[in-house]
Amino acid sequence: GINAEYGGAKYMKRVIKRLHPTFNHKVTRAWHGLKHKIDKQSLVFPIFVSDVKSDKNPINSMPGQFQWGVDRLPELLDPLVSKGLQSVLLFGAITQQGRKDIQGKSDNVGSWADQIEGPVITALTKLKKSYPELLRIADVCLCQYTHHGHCGVFKDHNHDHGSEQPIVTLDNEKSIDRISNIALRYAQAGADVVAPSDMMDGRIGLIKERLREHNLSEIPVMSYSAKYASAMYGPFRDAAFSTPKFGDRRCYQLPPDSKLGIEAIKRDLAEGADFIMIKPAGGYLDVIHAASQLAPNIPLAAYQVSGEYSMLWHGAKAGCYDLRTAVMESLISIRRAGADIIITYYT
Repeated sequence: GINAEYGGAKYMKRVIKRLHPTFNHKVTRAWHGLKHKIDKQSLVFPIFVSDVKSDKNPINSMPGQFQWGVDRLPELLDPLVSKGLQSVLLFGAITQQGRKDIQGKSDNVGSWADQIEGPVITALTKLKKSYPELLRIADVCLCQYTHHGHCGVFKDHNHDHGSEQPIVTLDNEKSIDRISNIALRYAQAGADVVAPSDMMDGRIGLIKERLREHNLSEIPVMSYSAKYASAMYGPFRDAAFSTPKFGDRRCYQLPPDSKLGIEAIKRDLAEGADFIMIKPAGGYLDVIHAASQLAPNIPLAAYQVSGEYSMLWHGAKAGCYDLRTAVMESLISIRRAGADIIITYYT
């Protein structure tokens, strides 16, 4: 089995709530004033960035979506930006060929995540130059880059009571140290917002501390605060090549039938999170509403995840409904529940 070792309290020793990072970009300023309407400022478009610069690979489980090489990002973004796209969320996708090219770097600590030639840092550099007004949000995690496909760093395997089955335990302190270093590198490379999605305990406080130490306290942190262990992530794992090689993520992502989401949000706010996120969206409207009541002055994001995208697409393809009508209904329901920001592939 996989166990999680929790900690991180020591990184709360210097929590300073700063307001400026939450409105230092025109898009994040707008997030404070959005109501129930769906507009360009409230939508964030996720992009899978391939390590092969010339790539445009279709994602079979997400019809109409692709992995994009850095050199082909203008093909994707030029028409969208011209129509008013204002925010993107970047994920790295290390292809099988890429893994062969970087032998030794797909390891327990995800060494490829913050390499200067890696997909996210390369994309941040390009987007900052080519689309300076675009809000660049960088997802921060390890699962795409480790050999095991999990979101943290593992301790050495051990065996329980002589069993041949190894007991695999996440090392929370090493995990958040690694996550915070990646967040720092992304901020230095041009991320306007860093968004840790790993769900380790204490990572928000340590990221904020690390940014302050490097004079980057103006970079806000959007925390995947209530991220549930959902079946709806299947297509994403195809897109990001991030399926766990063993076990699952139920020891660190929240149980779908629990009420821990609000506790996780309280924890992240106490550590200094500037924005909070609920993931998935459609099945967790109650959590979105509760979060909006808990922290009404904090911009709240909801992620309409890959499985939700594909369900809507396939339902429309089968003739069950008009796709645009169904998508708009789903987005309005998320906004009505209390989300200020919606991350969706239907942007």
